[in-house]
Amino acid sequence: MKPSSRMSEESMQHMEARIPELAGSAVKRAYLQALTISGKVVEARNGQLIETTSEGSVRVIRSIAKPVAVKIGAKRVRARCV
Repeated sequence: MKPSSRMSEESMQHMEARIPELAGSAVKRAYLQALTISGKVVEARNGQLIETTSEGSVRVIRSIAKPVAVKIGAKRVRARCV
């Protein structure tokens, strides 16, 4: 059995500092992959639902509600539709 390697605090902080960069590149890659596979992407931008096609056309689908601010640690429950 291989002994577990311990990571120093400095190397852990260095890796954690890269999380936003890695997340941003993952979102960009997913966006481009969706455009390639399905030919269109729907996203929320500036209070509107926008459809972008692989040909470059952009269409506003509709306006949407502003994001709801939630404090850290707060719990929210989604209402059930009957």
